[in-house]
Amino acid sequence: MDQTFNIVIDQLVEDEEFRDAFLRNPRKTLRLAREWGLPLCDSEVYSLLAMTPSVWTRVAQAMTARLQEAA
Repeated sequence: MDQTFNIVIDQLVEDEEFRDAFLRNPRKTLRLAREWGLPLCDSEVYSLLAMTPSVWTRVAQAMTARLQEAA
């Protein structure tokens, strides 16, 4: 997996503002990410768009719960 793809996934999980923007308008958010310099290829964009949007919220909630348990 490409490092840029991992960066976007990390942002979707860790950055609530980025995730909210993506959930509101995924195509625009990924277009802006490309304009900001993240070199996402077309297949990476299609992969992100193909996923059920709610998965990012569920993953973020699960990560938060695990981090709270560990603390």
